[in-house]
Amino acid sequence: MRGRSSILGASLAAALAIVAARAPAAGAAPESQERVIAVTAERFKFTPAVIELRAGETVVLEITSLDRKHGFQVPDLNVDESIEPGKVTRVRVTAAKAGTIPFHCSVFCGSGHEEMAGEIVVRP
Repeated sequence: MRGRSSILGASLAAALAIVAARAPAAGAAPESQERVIAVTAERFKFTPAVIELRAGETVVLEITSLDRKHGFQVPDLNVDESIEPGKVTRVRVTAAKAGTIPFHCSVFCGSGHEEMAGEIVVRP
């Protein structure tokens, strides 16, 4: 029996070493993981109002309304989402080239609605 248990122990140790070698380092993110940016919407602003990313980078915007229904529209990227209070709306955005892309609230939310806007700044 002693020979069998030492073979099992050696096999288990080898299997654990292989798994540990293949696992990413603690705290390391897989390269394919998209960056997530939290955005809040409330009368009459988005926070942050300026979202920065690199050309070709895909980010996920997690947008939450703090007060009422809003919209998140980015015409240049064909994005038009409804933002419901208490829910997170996930929007995947990829900008192909450097520049500034405006976004705004697309659901009327009161007398300051026209000012509820921001921009995505895309760096090369």
